[in-house]
Amino acid sequence: MTRSTSSVHDARSATDNKLVVAISSRALFDLGDSHTLFERQGLDAYRAFQIEHENEILQPGVAFPLVQKLLGLNKLAGDLPPVEVILLSRNSGDTGLRIFNAIQHYGLEISRAAFTSGAPTSDYIAPFKADLFLSANAEDVGRALKAGVAAATILPSVAPPRASEQLRIAFDGDAVIFGDEGERVSREEGLEAFHRSETELADEPLSVGPFRGFLTAVHRLQAAFPAENSPIRTALVTARSAPAHKRVILTLRRWGVRIDEALFLGGRDKGPFLDAFGADIFFDDSPANVESARKHVATGHVPHGVSNP
Repeated sequence: MTRSTSSVHDARSATDNKLVVAISSRALFDLGDSHTLFERQGLDAYRAFQIEHENEILQPGVAFPLVQKLLGLNKLAGDLPPVEVILLSRNSGDTGLRIFNAIQHYGLEISRAAFTSGAPTSDYIAPFKADLFLSANAEDVGRALKAGVAAATILPSVAPPRASEQLRIAFDGDAVIFGDEGERVSREEGLEAFHRSETELADEPLSVGPFRGFLTAVHRLQAAFPAENSPIRTALVTARSAPAHKRVILTLRRWGVRIDEALFLGGRDKGPFLDAFGADIFFDDSPANVESARKHVATGHVPHGVSNP
């Protein structure tokens, strides 16, 4: 999967074109016990606990394998790292020391961080120019989405270790990559009306969803590697089926965005298909789909669109 540094420069003419992912400490590490302590006994008890245990290494969290693979892409990229991961945490700098100890222990190349001492972290997403924000805090995720940033709430998931070194990212379509107008028609008028509408509008591109920018950034990163030996693979995993598939395909073609696999499931349970794909992360707006997916893979809930009133 190695290639010359010059090919990276050709694919990304400026440093600002790197893929930037912002992640919360609770998504990156297992802070379940200390967070429960915070909820039950408050900030002082939490602070005392973290300081007392700051030399005890935290266990990896749900999004840890994803971050490892993202940062691993930099080893294939020569002199211009294509990925940066930034820590955004509601910890204070004081309690955050334990988190940075863990980052150093696991050899994660994370050097930039914002510790807000309990305040929302979402205000710092834009200055860091993040393409994606992952957090266990639904409030921060909602704020990020409203600000126009791709964001998802990382949920407790049954995510078995993946032997493959390839980074695999799966997306739902409507209300994630695309807008939610199709889901609205389906909910309000039924499946038959949805298929009729999608057939009539097949040549009209779907509107842009909250993850369009992140998908474009991933595509840009993929373009820096040979297609036949890429360290990144993407999949669209959607409840759509024929004839509603055509509009999706034509929209992606119009956008000039590459999706490696497209699964049109017609309402089938997504979890087993995501497991078969080997997703390192899956993004979906539907609470029902998220519940299915997180039994098989690491899952991010995108609280956007008609499924999330």
